[in-house]
Amino acid sequence: MSIVLNGAGLTIEKVVKIARDGEKVELANDSVEKIKKCRTMLEEKINAREIMYGINTGIGEFSELVLNDDQVKDFQKYLIYNHSAGIGEPAPIEYVRGAMIGRINVHAHGNSGCRPEITQTLVDMLNKGVTPVVCQKGSVGACGDLAPMSQIALLMMGEGEAFYNGERLPGAKALEKAGIPIPGLEARDGLATINGSNLLTAMSAIHVFEFNRILKQAEIAAAMSLEALLANMKPYDERLHQIRGFHGAVRSANAIKKLIQGSDLLTGKVKTKVQDAYSMRSTPQVIGAAHDALAYARSQVEIELNGVGDNPIFLPDEKLTLTGANFQGTPVSLPMDMLGSAITMICVLSERRLNRMLNPALSVGLPPFLTTRAGMFSGLMLSQYTADSLIVEQRILSAPAYVQSIPAAADQEDFVSMGMNTAIKNGQIFENACGILGIEFMAAAQALDIRAFTNGTGVSKAKEVIRNYVEFLDIDRPLYKDHTTMRDLVRTGEILETVENTIGSLE
Repeated sequence: MSIVLNGAGLTIEKVVKIARDGEKVELANDSVEKIKKCRTMLEEKINAREIMYGINTGIGEFSELVLNDDQVKDFQKYLIYNHSAGIGEPAPIEYVRGAMIGRINVHAHGNSGCRPEITQTLVDMLNKGVTPVVCQKGSVGACGDLAPMSQIALLMMGEGEAFYNGERLPGAKALEKAGIPIPGLEARDGLATINGSNLLTAMSAIHVFEFNRILKQAEIAAAMSLEALLANMKPYDERLHQIRGFHGAVRSANAIKKLIQGSDLLTGKVKTKVQDAYSMRSTPQVIGAAHDALAYARSQVEIELNGVGDNPIFLPDEKLTLTGANFQGTPVSLPMDMLGSAITMICVLSERRLNRMLNPALSVGLPPFLTTRAGMFSGLMLSQYTADSLIVEQRILSAPAYVQSIPAAADQEDFVSMGMNTAIKNGQIFENACGILGIEFMAAAQALDIRAFTNGTGVSKAKEVIRNYVEFLDIDRPLYKDHTTMRDLVRTGEILETVENTIGSLE
């Protein structure tokens, strides 16, 4: 069944279903009527020669220059040409599809002034698998993602390029093969297609989805490491966290306790310390803080997905045109920068647990570097080196982009969000997090095999999945394949899905 886009109710999960899984979409009937009503008002204003930004004026520094009737007709074409100025390799298809979803949902409010044919073409492109070739780099996140969105708009004129059925084709050819008419661009149509932070928001939506899965996998990895390190589980008592009051910490403590249910660690059969190191006993507070950051980022991204990110906007009932800065990406880039830093923090905590498992002075009786034949073999010694190199990269990537504004357009655009930089680096942070957690998973499985006591049901199931991909390290072998395999396993979420299918949701 199709997902109906009407300007409201678009969640991050729906974006992923459409952008990644190919779920069909349709534009709500009342949204079509709203778009038509707004377009009628706009055409009345054009005929009355009312001055409106980006319709019968130039843009940016040229916004005070008024266009004549002949120029109005051609202006949208040259606007798109001029702004198709990105650089580099194409953005992943799911990101571009996500941007088109967001743009349709903006239009669905009936405040953008474009012809309904423009919005319907975006719907058809999603449903028939035509994805514009879009350079990922080139946007400063205000006025929206102009450069990448312009490469989408090129297809409205039968230009540009697109992916279709696994081929990279000229835009006109892709549309022809898919049976999609070329709508052309008339007054306002081009700017209405590009003037919002839709690509960075789509990327952020997908990153929120993935980061939520990363946090839950961090809790699984933590539970495995805590068992391997014979942790005192009193710091995971829900009452301790309820007294302080942070929702994320309560959630995280409960998740980790749930993973360890059935373990000898909870029955008193295993002797534990009175109090463990911070990396062991403050995990709920740390991962919980990341959960809370993610909740804030999710709320901001979903507001943007369902809002009118455009300029100018039109209020048909009041016959009014308003010019402002609803294209500004900061409301998304700021929380997403914070979330990226939170994921880095989780990675640092993961590496500290890894260190305790590998260091014989801290591992509560585990063999050095988790090898049973120390000296001849070095075990997982070098796995920590790899994790550490990724940690340093994470820290570099965690420098916030939202304070990095560089003025442009002769200082007309003198503060921009740099939200695309946030989105790009969050994609890298996600990849590195998969690698760091993958190495902790691998070490924890090794340690639990050495300990050989009854583990929690969730922990046991996670170790079972890991052993389907990586064998116990008895004799030293090249580990780069294991590291990469574990990174890819974390990325797929198979450990998480298997564990949740066994013990229930960790949320």
